[in-house]
Amino acid sequence: MFPLQGVQMLQTLEKSLRKSLPESLKVYGTVFHMNQGNPFKLKALVDKWPDFTTVVIRPQKEEMIDDFDHYTNTYQIYSSDLKNCQEFLGSPEVINWKQHLQIQSSQPSLNEVIENVAATKSVRVKQTQCFLYMMVNEVKKLVPSLLDGKKLSPSEGKPNTINQEMFKLSSLDVTHAPLVNKFWHFGGNDRSQRFIERCIRTFPTFCLLGPEGTPVSWDLMDQTGEMRMAGTMPEYRDQGLISHVIYFQTQALEKLGFPLYSHTDKNNKIMQKMCYKLNYIPMPCDWNQWHCVPL
Repeated sequence: MFPLQGVQMLQTLEKSLRKSLPESLKVYGTVFHMNQGNPFKLKALVDKWPDFTTVVIRPQKEEMIDDFDHYTNTYQIYSSDLKNCQEFLGSPEVINWKQHLQIQSSQPSLNEVIENVAATKSVRVKQTQCFLYMMVNEVKKLVPSLLDGKKLSPSEGKPNTINQEMFKLSSLDVTHAPLVNKFWHFGGNDRSQRFIERCIRTFPTFCLLGPEGTPVSWDLMDQTGEMRMAGTMPEYRDQGLISHVIYFQTQALEKLGFPLYSHTDKNNKIMQKMCYKLNYIPMPCDWNQWHCVPL
C-alpha cells in the first residue's frame, strides 16, 4: 500500500485516471476535487507508484469514527488488474471491513472482486447498479470517441421554459437538508441528513424556490463531483422544474471546470428522457455502489 501525498502526486494520478475514462470516472471525479482543496479530507491509496494498477480513495481514519455511518465510510475504487485489486482490498489498512461501508465504482467488473473479499471478511454485500451519464461537453473534452454514432437531442440540451415569475433560481441552505433527505432514495435517516448537510456546506447547490419562497426542486453535488440527490416536491412534478435546475447547475459548474456526470435508476424512464433532452451521454459502463454490512 502506497499513500499518495502532495499536490504533484495527486495531479499525476488525476492525469493517469483521465486516460482510463469512463471506467475510472467515479475515482477521477473524486481526485479532481481532492486537487481543488480536498474539502472532504480524503486520501488516495495505490498498490504501487507511479505504475499503479489499483487506486482506492477513502476518508482519513479520524473521519470514520461512526462504525454505522456508511455515508461517511465510503470508498471509491478503480483497478486495471482485478486479481491485484482483490489482494489490495483485503488489507485492513485499505478498507475497514468491520464497519458499515459503501464502495463506489464505474467498473461493474469489480462486483466479483468485492463479493470475494467480503466473503472472507464475513460481510454481507448488496450491489446497486444504475445508468451512468456524462454531460456532452465533458465527453467532447475527455472521451470524444464516445460520441461516435450518438444521436443528440434536437433541443440542443436546453430545458423547457418555466414560469420565472413563480419559480426563482437559488441555492440551498443547510436548513433545507431535511427536505432533501426526505426525498433522497438512498437517504431518509439521521446519518444521511448529516451527509447532505456537509454536501450543502461544501459544494455549490442549486434549487428553484416556489411561490412560498421555499425549495420545490433541487440538485446537489457530492465529494466525487457527481450531481446527485435531485428531487422535486410531489405537487410541483411534471412541470420540467428539475431539468431547469440541472441545466443551470451544469452551466455554472462547467465554468468552474468540474467534471459533470450523474446516474439514473434503470427503471426511472422520466429521468432517462430528461438526460437525453439535456444531452447527457449514456456511458458504456454502469454506476455501481456496494453497501457492505459486517455479519
